[in-house]
Amino acid sequence: MTRTSWALAALNLSLLVLYPLAWWAPLMRAGVLPLFSLSEISVLTGIQSLWASDIFLALVVTVFALFAPYLKTIAIALVHLDLLKPQVLPVLQVLGKLAMADVFLIALYITLAKGIGLGRIEVAWGLYLFTGCILASLWISWKTQQSLRPTAIDRAQETT
Repeated sequence: MTRTSWALAALNLSLLVLYPLAWWAPLMRAGVLPLFSLSEISVLTGIQSLWASDIFLALVVTVFALFAPYLKTIAIALVHLDLLKPQVLPVLQVLGKLAMADVFLIALYITLAKGIGLGRIEVAWGLYLFTGCILASLWISWKTQQSLRPTAIDRAQETT
């Protein structure tokens, strides 16, 4: 493993700690009227309330917000450790893009809620952490795929 590969592997493994932290962290603070206190909403509290109202949507969000990014991170770690073939990387990139859809939906909900003007919403640090984790995961999988591609020099050496 090269120095770059070790750095990618270490950054990827840090996501195994950062993702659960991002799930618990407050994404936003919301209140109905400006006079009332704001309640904090995290990925986990949002999913929990979905399970009470819409089981299908809760299942979809749970898969894409929790399982997909975490499984992708574990699979990339297995690629870094040569325990999984690099051919799975394109599939893992698709998982990462689907996880990014959650961040888009959260941003859309915030924009809609602020546009209606009935309540108050403040973006919290957890949204930035969750977004950063997803973007870091996309970048790690892209760099991993780039580092595993044979270069023109390697191919030339193989033919001689």
